[in-house]
Amino acid sequence: MQILRTPAERFADIPDYPFTENWIEIDLGDGLTANQHYVDEGDKDAPPVLLFHGEPSWSFLYRKMIPVLVDAGFRVLAPDLIGFGKSDKPDDIDFFTYERHVDWLKQWRSKVEPRPAALFCQDWGGLLGLRMVAHDPDLFACVVASNTFLPAGGTPSPAFLAWREFARSSPDFKIGPLLDRATQTPLTEAEIAAYDAPFPDEPSKAAARAFPALVPVEDGMPGVEDNKAAWPNLAAFDKPFLTLFGDEDPITKGSEKFLIDRIAGAKGLDHETLSPCGHFCQEDQAERLSQGVIDMAHKAGLLT
Repeated sequence: MQILRTPAERFADIPDYPFTENWIEIDLGDGLTANQHYVDEGDKDAPPVLLFHGEPSWSFLYRKMIPVLVDAGFRVLAPDLIGFGKSDKPDDIDFFTYERHVDWLKQWRSKVEPRPAALFCQDWGGLLGLRMVAHDPDLFACVVASNTFLPAGGTPSPAFLAWREFARSSPDFKIGPLLDRATQTPLTEAEIAAYDAPFPDEPSKAAARAFPALVPVEDGMPGVEDNKAAWPNLAAFDKPFLTLFGDEDPITKGSEKFLIDRIAGAKGLDHETLSPCGHFCQEDQAERLSQGVIDMAHKAGLLT
């Protein structure tokens, strides 16, 4: 297996992404290491907010939210998951597991910003972030979740099964057009190219192809028992927990009801279903999502 680094020139013409690069070394296990990239904007002593992306995007997805949150008084931290964005990319699909991704993101968190933080999570950002909330609830002051869930077996939807098969077997797995089809706001050619930028060839797409098959949506899959074990702590999380889901997301639509019904901190909040809003809600509803984070941070006392 090789650890790939996307050539820097692939990111030379990224629009609306003026953020300084930051890097940290992550222990991948098996004697391997990788360099992880992250955005770090705002005053370093300001209250932190963590922005966790999912599949197959990267921190470019947060380019509209980052300036709003910085202006609100946050230190804004948006990592590129290992295998995505500017971060290094192991080229072996079988190397990626749910547990490893949780461990890698926990390493990043502990090294970069261990203070209690607000969390915004979407897609796999929630599968990872909500597990982290369950494991270390004191490290999170509030949560805003969008188009995500913490599955623990069951019966997957036909839409998800189709996506999983497409990611596994499609010979034409172009990332940018995937993002464009899953938003209600049409992306420009430059924005589509920005989502393609991290993936210059097939080996660099190993994580992007691996992720859908790692979602523990069927009984007996790896991760089911771990998520079942995480749920009691997540359900007991009594700090502000807001859901802002997209009305036009076929993958996760309706999952917010499970979060609202089970998580203590979700009770009594003004949860919303946003429209127009597809799966990649950050493209469609950046202002509303940012305001949700700001409101929850005030409610939690993180922002004053």
